[in-house]
Amino acid sequence: MKNNTDCVTKVTSSHWGAFEVDVRDGRIVGTRPFSEDPCPSAIPEILPKAVHHPTRVARPSVRRGWLENRDKTGRGSDTYVELPWDEALDIAAAEIARVRETHGNEAIFGGSYGWGSAGRFHHAQSQVHRFLNATGGYVASFGSYSTGCAQAIMPHVFGVPFLNLNYEHQDGWHTIAAHTETLVMFGGVNPKNSQVSMGGVTRHETAGWFETFASKGMRCINIGPQRSDAPDGCEWVPLRPGSDTALMLALAYVLEAENLTDQDFVARCTTGFDRFRPYLMGETDGTSKSPDWAAPLCGVDPETIRSLARRMAATRTLITVAWSLQRAEHGEQPFWMSAVLAAMLGQIGLPGGGVGYGYGAIGGVGKSFKGLTGVTFSQGQNPVQKVIPVARVGDMLRHPGQAYAFNGRRETYPDIRLVYWAGGNPFHHHQDLNALHDAWQRPETIIVNEPWWTATAKRADIVFPATTPYEREDIGRSNLDDYLFYMPQLISPVGEARDDYVIFAGLAERLGVGATFTEGRGADEWLRLLYDEYRQKTQQQGVDVPDFETLKDQNWVRLPIHKDGPNRTLFAPFREDPEASPLPTPSGKIEIFSEVIDSFGYDDCPGHPVWLPPSEWLGTATHRAPLHLVSPQPGDKLHSQLESALADEEGARPETIVIHPVDAGQRKIKTGDLVRVFNDRGACRARALVSIDISQGVVALPTGAWFGDPGGNIDMDGNPNVLTRDVGTSSLGQGCSAHTALVDIAPL
Repeated sequence: MKNNTDCVTKVTSSHWGAFEVDVRDGRIVGTRPFSEDPCPSAIPEILPKAVHHPTRVARPSVRRGWLENRDKTGRGSDTYVELPWDEALDIAAAEIARVRETHGNEAIFGGSYGWGSAGRFHHAQSQVHRFLNATGGYVASFGSYSTGCAQAIMPHVFGVPFLNLNYEHQDGWHTIAAHTETLVMFGGVNPKNSQVSMGGVTRHETAGWFETFASKGMRCINIGPQRSDAPDGCEWVPLRPGSDTALMLALAYVLEAENLTDQDFVARCTTGFDRFRPYLMGETDGTSKSPDWAAPLCGVDPETIRSLARRMAATRTLITVAWSLQRAEHGEQPFWMSAVLAAMLGQIGLPGGGVGYGYGAIGGVGKSFKGLTGVTFSQGQNPVQKVIPVARVGDMLRHPGQAYAFNGRRETYPDIRLVYWAGGNPFHHHQDLNALHDAWQRPETIIVNEPWWTATAKRADIVFPATTPYEREDIGRSNLDDYLFYMPQLISPVGEARDDYVIFAGLAERLGVGATFTEGRGADEWLRLLYDEYRQKTQQQGVDVPDFETLKDQNWVRLPIHKDGPNRTLFAPFREDPEASPLPTPSGKIEIFSEVIDSFGYDDCPGHPVWLPPSEWLGTATHRAPLHLVSPQPGDKLHSQLESALADEEGARPETIVIHPVDAGQRKIKTGDLVRVFNDRGACRARALVSIDISQGVVALPTGAWFGDPGGNIDMDGNPNVLTRDVGTSSLGQGCSAHTALVDIAPL
C-alpha cells in the first residue's frame, strides 16, 4: 500500500487482472497497472468513472406498474419508485413466499452468470444460489454461453468433463514452445480475449508466448474470418464462419487418400473409424469430403487444404479450437471433428501435439500450475432437480410445458413465475434480444441485484442496489492463477448499495431461513472462516500461505505453484497403453463414432462428425441478408461491465463494425460512416471500419453495448444480439448459436 498526503493506493484483483487503485476523499480517482504484469489490460482505466457513474442504482427501486397493480407488460419502459430498504425487502420476501406457496419452487429461476466479481466470497452466483437453495430450491441452468455446447459433446468423445480438459489436462505454453512445429488455430488465439479469466489472470502472457513461438520458427496458422483473431506475425487463412467442419473433413480426406493417417494410433486408441471413413470418402452418401468439395463451402482453395494437411502430418502439430466455434448452429461438429482429425494424425498424447481447446479464450488456458483447493462459499443443495441448458432461457419463458431434447434426455420447460438474477446481464449476452424482451414480460415477478441500471435492471420489477467489488473486502484467488489477493474495501458503498450477502440475509430472515443462509455469521466472519479452511487445505497439499491478517497487511502474495517446464498431458499414459490407462468413455478410447450419441437418433447430431450447413445458408435468407455476422468479445471491457462509462467516451458509441472493402464499396460505405445493420430480427446502429483484415462477406460487431429500445426501433449503441439467432446448436448441446447470423448493412 502506498500513501501520500491526500491519496491512498492499494492493489486489488478482477477478472481482467490485478491493478493499483488510487483513492482520495472517498472516491476512486485513478488506476495503474500491477507491477508484476508483463502485459497489463487497459480495462481498469475507465473504472473510476464507472464506479461513480450516474447510472448507479442509488436506492431500492420497484417498478411503478408492478407495485400498483402487478402489471407485467411495462418492463423496459416503466418508471420506478424508490423505497426504504426494509419496505423493499418486505415486498420482495412476500412475493417469493407467495410464488413458493402457490406454484412451488420449480416456478423460480435462479439466473446468474458468475462474472460479477473475482472475489471468492462476494461471488454473486454463489450468493443467489445459496439463498434460493435455503428457501427450497430453484430451476438451474447447465453450462455457459461460451462452452455449453462443448460441455455437452466432448465428454462423449474423450470421457472427460470439457472444463477439466481445458484447465487441467492440456499442454501448457512451455510444452507447446518446446515441441510444437505447426500450430493450427481454428478460430485463432486472441490476446484480446485472453486478457480476462474467471477469478483473474495476474500475468498476461499470451502475446509474449507467441513471440517465443516465432523466435523458435514455429509456424502458426490462424484459420478464421479475422486476421486479428491471432497475434501479429501469424499466417492467416481466411475462412467462412460456420464452415470449419467442412475444412477439417477435407484435411482428414487428404490424410486418408494419401495414406497419411496414423493407422496404428487409430486402431489402438480410437473406436468407430470404420463407421466414419465411408462417410469421409463418400461411400455412404456419394459425396467425398475432398478439398474440391470443401473449397466453395469454406472459401479456402483446394491446394491450400492439401498443402496444410501434408504439413500437419509431417510435423509435430497442435490443433487448437476457439470456444467461439461452438457458439454456432451445429457447434458440436467442429469440436468433435477436431478430435477425429487429431486422432488421424496420431499425435494425441505427444507433447506439443494433438488437439487443445480454448487457448486464448481466457487467460488461464495454457498456464501450468500445481492444483490447489479454492476458496469456496458453499451454495448448499438444490432440492429442485429441473435444469435447463443455459442458452435456452428465452424458450423456457416463451414455452412453459413444451418438450425439448437435450443430450439424450427428453425434458419439458418449467412454468417460471419468478426470476431472481444477480451477477449478470442477459440483455447483453443472450441472442435475439427483441424476442427475449417479449418473453421477459411473461413471469409474474423479476428481481435483480445490480450496481448499475443495465438493460436487465430496467426490465426488473424489484431492483436492489448492489455493491461493486471495490466497496467490500474479499479474497481474490483463481485455480488458473498463482497469485493470492486480499481485496480491500477501497471506498464506502455508493448510494445505499448493500452487499449481495446482506441483501440475501435480509430476505432469508424474513422468509424464516435466516439461520440456514447465514449460519449466524456476518460477511467478515465468513471471509475469515473460508480463508482459514483454504489455508489448512493448502498446507495439507504442501503449500504455505500467510494467515489472514498477514495477507491483509501484505495485500497480495505469489504462490509457489507455477510450473516452469513442459507438462505431461492426460493423454500421454493413454497413448502409451490404452488398455492400462483407458479413457472414461464407454469404449475406453477416443470415440470417433459414439454408440451413445447414435442411440439418441438426432438428425442434427448423428453418431459421428458430419457436415451440416447452417440453416440460414439455405433458402432465401442469404439473399435478404448476404453478410455473415460474427459477434466477438469486446476488447475494452469484460462482456458489458463498465459499459455505462465507456459509452460516455467521445466516439465510443455506436460500436464499430468491421467490413471488407469490397462489401463496403458495394454499399458506398467508408470508414467512420454511421450505418444501419439489420435483418428480420432487428436492427442496430454502428460505425463502419473498412479493413482488409476481415474476410469478404463477413462483418464483425463486438458484444457489450447495452441494449436499448425493444421492438422495431433501431438499437442506437450497436448491440449485435438484436440480430443473432436464439436457437439451440443441436438437440444434443442446445448451446447458443450467436455466430450463425446473416445481416445486411446500409448507410444512415
